Amino acid sequence: MTSNISKGLNAQGEKRIHSLSRRRLLALLGSLTSAAALPAQLMAANSDNTSKLGLLIPPANGTLPGEAASMYSGSMEYLIESLGLESMTPDGYDAVLDRIAPKAELLAQRGAQGILLMGTSLSFYKGQAFNEQLTQSLISATGLPSMTMSTAVTEGLRAVGGNRLVAATAYNDEVNKRLQNFLTEHGFDVSVVKGLEIEAIGDLNSVTPVQLITFCSDVAGMATDADAMLVSCGGLPTLEILAPVEARTGIPAVSSTPHALWAGARLLGVDSRIPGHGQLLSIQ
Repeated sequence: MTSNISKGLNAQGEKRIHSLSRRRLLALLGSLTSAAALPAQLMAANSDNTSKLGLLIPPANGTLPGEAASMYSGSMEYLIESLGLESMTPDGYDAVLDRIAPKAELLAQRGAQGILLMGTSLSFYKGQAFNEQLTQSLISATGLPSMTMSTAVTEGLRAVGGNRLVAATAYNDEVNKRLQNFLTEHGFDVSVVKGLEIEAIGDLNSVTPVQLITFCSDVAGMATDADAMLVSCGGLPTLEILAPVEARTGIPAVSSTPHALWAGARLLGVDSRIPGHGQLLSIQ
């Protein structure tokens, strides 16, 4: 500390400091040391130890997914920006692509420490290379660790040892084909992809947990050799169905929103375990 101060003094200042009494000199150095430590002290006092995860929400209404309220609420704060997506179709996805990077920048300006692009189909519909480009665009726009929901679910599938997959989705046949291609590009063997044929965002609200559990179980029954299931669509509430689906099918289930938030927690170094909600959320 003394050497740093001395370097910043000119010759006149050096003469003055030598003329000070020992007591005054020590007092001066003590006050400077306290001032240097003040910013760190203020930062510690203002810190609530809560990590801030920025979520890019596709739907036009842009509300926080209901599952987020019960996932990591004590350790993560969610910041959201809406992309204004109106339909789960390739044309609908095309219409919002130019909004992704600017909205990510807004999240960074608001204090986000990591960025998560929600909406599985929004990031897989043009294939693996496009998903990687989206991820890089988020990193370039914000300088923050970033991930898409599609990357999150593929990482989740690998974490549970998935190889031979079945997929239950909210999508129409065209989007399902694109999902199958995306998963195949990642090295998965996909035997069945079945969707609810939903295109309008608002129609997702009509799907009940009981209907979804039955649908997922039926899809899993279409392939006897599957070792994991993907439940795909960020608009389907799936946190509470994971354990029942796994109990019925005998295979681990990975779903869009819960496991995107799981990946977001890991992105920020937050403990990602939430026991009681399926296999993946029970492991670190």
